[in-house]
Amino acid sequence: MKTYDVIVIGAGINGLVTASILGKKGKRVLILESRDKIGGIASSMEFTPGFTCNVVHDTIKWIDPRLMKILDLDTNGLQLVEPEILRVNLGDNSEHITFYRDIDKTINSIAKYSKKDSKRWEDFISYIKKLSQFLEKLYELPPPVLPNLGIKEVLGMRSLLSPIRKHGSQGVVDLLRVAPMMMPELADEWFENELLRSCISTAGIHHLSFGPYAAGTGYNLLHQHVHSNGLFHNIKFVKGGIEQFATVLKEVAERFNVEIQTSAKVISINTDQNVCNGVTLESGKKITAKQIVSALDPNNTFFNLVGPSNLTPDFRTQINNIRYRGSTARVHFALNKLPVVKGVNNEHLKTVFSISPSIEYLERASDAAKYGQIPDNPYIEFVIPSLLESNFAPKDKHVLSATIQYAPYHLRDTEWSDSIKDQLKNNIVDTLEKVIPNIRSIIKHTYILSPLDLENEFGITEGNLNHGEMTLDQFMFMRPTISSSQYRTPINNLFICGPGTHPGGGLHGTNGYNAAMEILK
Repeated sequence: MKTYDVIVIGAGINGLVTASILGKKGKRVLILESRDKIGGIASSMEFTPGFTCNVVHDTIKWIDPRLMKILDLDTNGLQLVEPEILRVNLGDNSEHITFYRDIDKTINSIAKYSKKDSKRWEDFISYIKKLSQFLEKLYELPPPVLPNLGIKEVLGMRSLLSPIRKHGSQGVVDLLRVAPMMMPELADEWFENELLRSCISTAGIHHLSFGPYAAGTGYNLLHQHVHSNGLFHNIKFVKGGIEQFATVLKEVAERFNVEIQTSAKVISINTDQNVCNGVTLESGKKITAKQIVSALDPNNTFFNLVGPSNLTPDFRTQINNIRYRGSTARVHFALNKLPVVKGVNNEHLKTVFSISPSIEYLERASDAAKYGQIPDNPYIEFVIPSLLESNFAPKDKHVLSATIQYAPYHLRDTEWSDSIKDQLKNNIVDTLEKVIPNIRSIIKHTYILSPLDLENEFGITEGNLNHGEMTLDQFMFMRPTISSSQYRTPINNLFICGPGTHPGGGLHGTNGYNAAMEILK
């Protein structure tokens, strides 16, 4: 029987990253993926004949530079496209603010609505850049072991001294002020124009179940701007579609002799006297390894695979207390022609659009998640990926992919069904029609992924794309729990590397990198 040093469960970005690094270091690694393809939520699919979409993510906000270097991803075929226009925020009456890679152009766009705000923009993005630099260093470290913090752990955190030396103690104070803030508080300190204020706030609520008035959305805003180099709403497209990121990682992993098996669903992580020694597949086959790494979320890893009976009562309670609250849906439209966005030239369509005319609009949309309802006027981000990838749609036809907040996993007095999804679709189209007048007449086909669909398709609890809410009480040494935050678990030889670990969600690969470094110690 073939033996392995490490089995990695899940072939999403972090699973592939961990396996690639371990393979490069000479480990015999096997990846087991339950789906028939790799990539997880970094996947593409043909959702109706002739039309392809990026299933969940259209863009990447940042990738850990250590990962780019250690796996030499540039040379190995990862092509990142940095668009000139980063985002267009659409308001009422054809008003919009455009965020450019060229900061001066962004300032000019803001100046159309507020000269005062345009003069403050450069100071604001410098401020956000300064604070995100603290997170950049923090994200490179495994969380400290608490409460037994020793001199070894303290010395291991010395890299944090570089932003402290650069920005002084005031920088630390500013970070501690901004991270717990709600979005209106941050906006009040800087800007007066409501369209600008709302677009800044969208970064704080990205993929959360909370609205902009929730405390701690300041932290999520900073998380979105790690390694953004002072570009607010910075994005990158992957040439070939988002799945190409996973494909490149797969090719790198296989170059280091990592074995990948798809359609290989793990139904049990096998333990004996609190020692992990292998896995059992749905087929009944057992595979042994010295170490197991799960890229799945904590609920799936510990409750569904390890089993509650193999957890201590205290750890079982900690896992049970993790909040997921998936509230993000994805909708893909196959269109008969290019949509016309009010007030936007066709040559400026290769970017992300957001419909958020005011902070109050965002807060009202978030009320749906509070009350278990479908939002009448949802917060929508959309991309037209067929403008970037011509093979995503037939000639002269297009795909519009939208991310919807807030569509709660837990609905009050009902469950997700085709009729609920039809209701959501109608509300989305009504909202889009305000900025794309011809949208209803050009829709050929609609494909909706509710949080329940995301759970069923990708095995992510409650459809939460971050494997757990991105909140300060589920941050760093509390992510996913205080006793499993160093990528090691209370079960010997079992490690975790998914977005449910520090530093949280996104396609950045930091979780997988950090986990690999801990396994190699």
